[in-house]
Amino acid sequence: MVAKVRIATTSLAGCFGCHMSLLDIDERMLELADAVEFNRSPITDIKQCTECDIGLIEGGVCNADNVHVLREFRSNCKILVAVGACAINGGLPAMRNDIPVEECLQEAYVNSIGIENPQVPNDPELPLLLNKVYPIHEVVKVDYFLPGCPPSADVFWKFLTDLIAGQEPSLPYELVHYD
Repeated sequence: MVAKVRIATTSLAGCFGCHMSLLDIDERMLELADAVEFNRSPITDIKQCTECDIGLIEGGVCNADNVHVLREFRSNCKILVAVGACAINGGLPAMRNDIPVEECLQEAYVNSIGIENPQVPNDPELPLLLNKVYPIHEVVKVDYFLPGCPPSADVFWKFLTDLIAGQEPSLPYELVHYD
């Protein structure tokens, strides 16, 4: 019996659209399931990343918990992949980077229209916000970048099937152009 490729996935600061696009491979998911075993992922609801072949990370790095999860993935995954615009360049979450964190929090929790109990949350259970949102390659070494917002299901399929087959991933222009 051939050992299955172990894949872990997570979403940091993003919209979860990249995971939804992965699920959009539709019936090919059954073929993928024959070749892979999912580790930490919303697909399995496993909360810790253990030793894996491939780690797929979507979203930017915006808080201390994101840094912890990202470092956990880097230490446990042979191949780490930045998936989508938020992981590659900070994406939409990074739009807050030119505004001081305290000002963002005041706008969101105190000064917005319709706020009934204006106060910035201050609970030790909440992860500490970073001064800005970082692309993941500024925190850990990344092996591959999967472009798109989100990458299409066909991009995921081609990329993963190449890796699973032991080949260097090759994404033809038709899959990654965004006109």
